[in-house]
Formats: sequence, structure tokens, C-alpha cells
Amino acid sequence: MRHGIRRLPALWRATRLARRWYYARRDAYPDWKALIDADPIWPSARAAAQGGPRVLMATGIGSYAHAVSLESALTAALTFRGAEVHALLCDGALSACAECEASLYPNVARFAERGPGRDLCRDCAWPAERVYAQLGITVHRYSDWLKPEDRAEAVQIATSIPLAAIPKFELDGLAIGEHAHAGALRFFASGSLDTEPHGEAVLRRYLESALLTAFATRRLFRTITFSSAVFTHGIYVPWGIVGAVARQERVHVSTWNVAYRKRRFIFSHEDTYHHTLMTEPLDLWEQMELSPAQDRELMQYLASRREGLFDWIVFHRPRKQDQQEIAARLGLDVNKPIIGLPTSVTWDAQLHYPSNAFPSMLEWLVQTCEYFATRPDLQLLIRVHPAEISGFPRSRQPILEELKKRVPRLAPNIFVVPPESDMSTYVLMSLCNAAIIYSTKMGVELTSVGLPVIVAGEAWIRNKGVTHDATSPADYFRILGQLPFADRLGAAQLARARRYAYHFFFNRMIPLTFIEPKAGYPIYQLKLDSLKQLLPGESQGLDTICEGILKRVPFVLRDKGAKASQLVTS
Repeated sequence: MRHGIRRLPALWRATRLARRWYYARRDAYPDWKALIDADPIWPSARAAAQGGPRVLMATGIGSYAHAVSLESALTAALTFRGAEVHALLCDGALSACAECEASLYPNVARFAERGPGRDLCRDCAWPAERVYAQLGITVHRYSDWLKPEDRAEAVQIATSIPLAAIPKFELDGLAIGEHAHAGALRFFASGSLDTEPHGEAVLRRYLESALLTAFATRRLFRTITFSSAVFTHGIYVPWGIVGAVARQERVHVSTWNVAYRKRRFIFSHEDTYHHTLMTEPLDLWEQMELSPAQDRELMQYLASRREGLFDWIVFHRPRKQDQQEIAARLGLDVNKPIIGLPTSVTWDAQLHYPSNAFPSMLEWLVQTCEYFATRPDLQLLIRVHPAEISGFPRSRQPILEELKKRVPRLAPNIFVVPPESDMSTYVLMSLCNAAIIYSTKMGVELTSVGLPVIVAGEAWIRNKGVTHDATSPADYFRILGQLPFADRLGAAQLARARRYAYHFFFNRMIPLTFIEPKAGYPIYQLKLDSLKQLLPGESQGLDTICEGILKRVPFVLRDKGAKASQLVTS
């Protein structure tokens, strides 16, 4: 077997990596050859697109089957719209990337010493190479655009720069260190490297890889003229660096990520959606008036999120939904104001946000607990994010353990619901006078049902005119001093919150009819009967995405027609 599980050491056979290679041999990746053989339109479309606007699918990591599937479909769709599409893949040139995770290495020292070259890299690129080869497009490899002196410079910088200087390290104006640091935190699934024995070695690996990515992509963009680059996430290594270089070289950037709703995706211009959803123009949604049908549609969807019926990202399926039972079980006094505090995962998207009131979620949580110890008239209800234990990678820095180090004994008016609890987060928040959040998307949902929300971090509901947004510790504690709030959101604010929620869940999350959710890895696959399904006019969602990439118009679904509305609750 050339590319199979039998090549793996026994240690790897039960890992996610082994499963990825197994599925790579089956149905995880699309079979474009069968579609092309069945339809003669592809050769002429590809020939006609030569010389058109060049778009780079900067896929990078070949074993990301879901990314390869979507980006190869976009390759075909953009080709039908006259674009000359190229692809960029890593061929083992990097010493660390977003595919690497501590959970795959029982002995992290092995990774720190050797990197991923002897295991992860070995079978990463070939599935994507095969997919793009079937489409017949030009494929660039990282090694093609690196010189020996680039590798020497990357090693020299990565090994010599002081450890404390790495997160803010810049090279020629590129935020190399920020993405390297975020990548290392993701590797360990931790909000800090301080307690990781091999944290420094792994961080330096990510720094080296970030530098190599910068050198390779800068040379590529300066040699071949691209109008646009498309890739997932827009953060970490390599994608965060590709985006930084592309912007510097005046190549338009389109990033994407799987949305919460099934068959839907979020696309953004020039930056990761973690940033753009907080800064996008308000006129994309604030003048929109929801019809009674749209309002019902929104509220039905939000109600469905308690069970995740129409979502493919679900971290928790609660069993306890009774409000009175939950309050009694926790010992809450329902006659005294309760303030909810849903946490986020400490390691996720650890980027710089200038609007944050605190340097980290942990610091915010510590100071919040210290404040509520002085407010016996209030009850603080902390709900730890279920993804700490149900997400992947599983967090190696549980927030409660970190909080206990700083606040060994919580005040009696502070109640904690751990991540493994079977209690519904939505029911917990329904007990509250207000909610305090740092970066969770729940702010969008909670304001839609009228709950006042205080924002201390980079939550997407910030800057929408419906929340109390703190920009400094002093500002934050001033807002907390107003608790409990006398009322829920007024009619005008509630209507505004729902307009934004509809924009977020229905118009920014773009549906693709040919995406089929599936169990296991990856979470979806292409369901195409013919290449004609990718032609202009066949899919409103696909037209929106391609128009955004080629014409730089907002990635917002407009004037939903029948084809898009079929996916409202599917």
C-alpha cells in the first residue's frame, strides 16, 4: 500500500491522523476526474480562462480534506467565470503548521526535536496534489519558492530572537510573531506556553515556519501576478502569514471558514473573520427591516440551537432544560439578581485585538470574580465552555484550574457550571438579569432574546449598538457598577439586535447546495452530479462567493431566492 495505514507505526493507528489517511483513500476528497469525463465543458472552460484574473488557492495543508474539497470546487467555479486559478501546497517544507497538535504526539519532545517531517508531512500533500491534478491547474509548492539562504535566515532568526520578543516580532512590517505564537498556542490547546516544558522549542519551530512561509509566498507573489488569494482561517501558520504577505504585495485576500449552520460558510475580505465581523460596515444590515416571516425564521433557528439541530458545529447537547430544576440544583436564589458569564476556549484565535478591555480572558475572569466578591447583592453564574472537553483539540489549559491558581476560594455568591455539565447554557442564561462575555458568539443570541450584554473582549456583537462595550478595566467596572439593570433591551434595541442576528446567521453564513454534511472526518463532502452545478446562475450562494472574490463586493447573501431559502432550516 503506497499511501495507507499499514505504513504507520502502531502508535499512530488510533489517532485522528490515521483516520484522515484512511478517509483520503476513500471519499474524503472529491473525484473530479469522473465529473470531467462525464461532461466535455471543462477543457474549453479551462482554456478560455487562461490569461484571466489569476486567483491563488493557498490551500497549504493537503490533509485538510474539507478545505481541499471546498477550494477545489471554488477552483472550478471561478474557472467557469473566467479566472485562471493556481494552487499552493506545502510539500513538507515547513517545520510546523496548523495540522500539528500536541494530542497527536504522546511525547511532545519528539515533535520539538524533529518536527512533523517524519510522520505528518509524509502523506499530507498527495491527496490535494491528486485533486488539483485532476482539474489540470498549476500547482505551486513551498519548496519551489525557497532558496537555501531563506532556510538559513529562518533558522538564524528563529533560534536567536529572545523568547519574550517572539509574539510581537515583525519582519519588514509583517506580524510574523503573532501568528507563530497563535499557532503554538493552538498546538498545545492552551492559552499560555508558560507551563509547557517544550513550549519554547515548539514556538521557535512555528516562528521558523512562519518565516519560511513569508519568504516563499513573497517570492511567489513578486514573480507571478495574482489578483486574489483564497484560503481558510486567515490566522495561524501558514494562512495568517500568507494573508499578511498578500496584503503587503497588494494581492486581494478572501478568507473563509465553516459557519455554524449546516452547508454554510463565512467569507471575509482582507482578514480573518475573527476581525472582520467586528469591523464590517453597519450599513450592511442596520437599515434592513425584518418581515414577520423573517423574524419567525430567526427565532425558530435560535431555538433550534439549544439542540444544534441545524448546525454542524455542536459542542454540547444538554439533558437538563428545566429552569427551576437547574436553579435548585445550583443553589441559586432566583429572587436575587443573577449575572451570567459564559466563557470561551482559552487557546482559540489568540490574536491582537486593540479593543479588548483586558489582556486575556483569564485576566478578565480573575478580576471579574474579585469584583463580584465585593457585590453580595448579586450572584455570578459562570458557565465554562463545553468545548474545553468536547472540542478538538481538547483544551490543555482548563479555565477553572487557571482561575483557582489566582483565586483559590471563590466568594459564596459565585456559582460555576463546569464544561462537562448536562445543563443547558441557554436555560442558564435565561435565569439572568444580564450576561458578561469576552469573546463568545453567544452575545448575538442573547441580545436577540432581549438580554442585556456587557462585552469585555473581541465578541462579534461588539460595535453593533446593542451591547455595553468596555474598552478599559476602568470602563468595564463602571459598567458593572450599574448592575443589576432595571430592564431588558427596549423594543428599538431588540429590533436592532435581531436585524444583526439575521444578518449574521442568514446573510453572512452563505449556503452552498452542493455541500453534503456527513458523519466523521471530514464533516462534509461535495455532492455534485454534474459540473454544470458550478456554472453562474446555478447557486446563489456560489455566485455570491465568486463575485466577492473576483469583484470584491461584500460576502453577503442578498434578496434570497428559492434556491437559497431551501437551506434555511436544512
